[in-house]
Amino acid sequence: MTKQAPIVRPGKPYPQGSTWDGEGVNFALFSEHAEKVELCLFDARGRRETARIEMREQTDMVWHCYLPGAKPGVLYGYRVYGPYQPQQGHRFNPNKLLLDPHAKSLTGRLLRSAANFGYKIGAKQEDMSFDWRDNALAMPKCKVIDPSFDWEDDRPPDTAWNDTIIYELHVKGFTVLHPGIPEALRGTYSGLASAPAIAHLQRLGVTAVELMPVHYFMDDFHLLQLGLRNYWGYNTLSFFVPEPRYAATDNAEHEFKTMVKTLHRAGIEVILDVVYNHTAEGNHLGPTLSLRGIDNVSYYRLKQENRRFYMDYTGTGNTLNMMHPRVLQLIMDSLRYWVQEMHVDGFRFDLAATLARELHDVDRLGAFFDIIHQDPVLSRVKLIAEPWDLGEGGYQVGNFPAGWTEWNAKYRDAVRAYWKGDGGQIADLGYRLTGSSDLYAHNGRRPYASINFVTAHDGYTLHDLVSFEQKHNLANGEKNRDGNDNNLSWNCGVEGPTDKADILALRARQKRNFLATLFLCQGVPMLLYGDEMGRTQQGNNNAYCQDNEISWLNWQLKPEDEELLAFVQHMIGLRKAHPVFRRRSFFQEQRLRGRIMNILWFNPDGLEMGDDEWHLGFARCLGMYLAGDTIGEVDRRGNPVGDDDFLLMLNASTDEIPFTLPGFRTHVRWQPVVDTSLQSEPTISRHYARGSVYPLQGRSLVLLRQPRGAIQQTTILPV
Repeated sequence: MTKQAPIVRPGKPYPQGSTWDGEGVNFALFSEHAEKVELCLFDARGRRETARIEMREQTDMVWHCYLPGAKPGVLYGYRVYGPYQPQQGHRFNPNKLLLDPHAKSLTGRLLRSAANFGYKIGAKQEDMSFDWRDNALAMPKCKVIDPSFDWEDDRPPDTAWNDTIIYELHVKGFTVLHPGIPEALRGTYSGLASAPAIAHLQRLGVTAVELMPVHYFMDDFHLLQLGLRNYWGYNTLSFFVPEPRYAATDNAEHEFKTMVKTLHRAGIEVILDVVYNHTAEGNHLGPTLSLRGIDNVSYYRLKQENRRFYMDYTGTGNTLNMMHPRVLQLIMDSLRYWVQEMHVDGFRFDLAATLARELHDVDRLGAFFDIIHQDPVLSRVKLIAEPWDLGEGGYQVGNFPAGWTEWNAKYRDAVRAYWKGDGGQIADLGYRLTGSSDLYAHNGRRPYASINFVTAHDGYTLHDLVSFEQKHNLANGEKNRDGNDNNLSWNCGVEGPTDKADILALRARQKRNFLATLFLCQGVPMLLYGDEMGRTQQGNNNAYCQDNEISWLNWQLKPEDEELLAFVQHMIGLRKAHPVFRRRSFFQEQRLRGRIMNILWFNPDGLEMGDDEWHLGFARCLGMYLAGDTIGEVDRRGNPVGDDDFLLMLNASTDEIPFTLPGFRTHVRWQPVVDTSLQSEPTISRHYARGSVYPLQGRSLVLLRQPRGAIQQTTILPV
């Protein structure tokens, strides 16, 4: 007996994707150049195609239909018909089941199969050939979802930018080895929402977690051949689907929402690292999985002289076509979905310069930014740019518009070079300590436009930064050719692991120097997960494919790791207690030299630095005085913000330098708050008078405080 065909109604072109309304499901898919589109339905296991429905309705190049009676849980995919003419940019192949770009859930994994390619693998004509094999068994299936969720009284922490402290983490890497997390939850969203994980974040004092990519992504085929996997996740295949490999249940959407709600209750914001610049389909020799087979010409940037090939500003083989309005719509729909339905608090945009490219140039007022600024939802969340890509003119640090913050690579490089001991760095360092006004004091931008970091997922960990001068990436299977060769690292005298006490002590001091600098600078500090307790990647500075102990955080801490953790907690607590380190505005007149009411610069003789001293190649020591009574700002309630006075002294030379202490209130003495030459906090009972000499040790940072009595101090408290 033949199974009765499902009833099909015209449906609507919006919203795109699959939408359950309680009575049935609407399906909508954009394709400008398709000649026919079929909706394919599958059984509950995703193994057998149960129906193939031609979508006869088309409105504004969106194909659509409605299935009355269909419910959440329905599995589906698309087959799209049209010309296969790679030289004209068209790569339609109806033998390939395609993923819905707006799908909210996927079930099953993408299998490594030659059938997933639109051409015959191994053919002399390469992608000019045509493959007739059906790939449905090798493809995951889209799933219709029920979006309902009890958010209870969820409210975003809404932490002010200048009060924000970001913790960059990998969902699996942070939780998979934690002994306090139930084994079934390790490596998952539920693991990150568990009490032990949240307790660590709260004790640390961070206000936001920045999650490395959690959009559904693909393991690169060449990595699978090497027995490796894509650990970082910068290989997105779906912009709406939370990656199911990080789910402890079969409902990743529900589990992700629960994680966000739980973190919000702990006062912690959730920022997503998102990859909208390219997809996992790769270059002209990549697989046909979604956008390529739906409408290659519309979705991707193609070379005009030969549309068989892709413009590649990302180093991954392709670049999304941000000049097409439907591509912009796809990205904007995705961003709004994660804010409105998943309640995330912001985004960090991978290779964000690519999103700004109009034709070949980076246009900082491109269409994408115009749309973001006008959007009533997205203009209110935290927006962070990785302000570069791999194309010509792609390095755009400091050039993003108002409303955006940026990963400040110039901060990273200046701080690394300074503590490495390179000469001629103090002028640049002065700008980085004060919020990089040379980069951001325009278009109404503030110090918090600078996301300050010393390390991030891409590169060395902090421990490796002070332990290795050469990358050690052989485990990646590329003969150590991958990864950056210019790391501005210093191994303190020995490459890699050592048992020499003096080397280990110096490395510990250097770590404290980097961390103290990070948390005492104006701008927004970002800490890489595990840096607070000595995580190492064994010298690997490109561990994107190491889903193993090389990347995972080891929670079995040695005494020196415990000491480092305590130091980081002390530094974060100090920053949160003193608003002078987290100003909302640049210092007066945005100058670094001469007498300024709220900041002064001193040489070791206790004298204000002259213009010529900023550019002395041998100078590696300086002092920065911050006056707490001249912050000139108000808190959210309109109350004036005041603080103690502080003197920050930095010495990147190898020698002890006697630093003569300045002072403007002769009756108040300086109290030590931080001295990185010491393994523990300095004894605060020791006070120093104006004009006395502080023995500033080689390769150390010291922070002194002059209390001002009863002052207003704004402190972030857990919600």
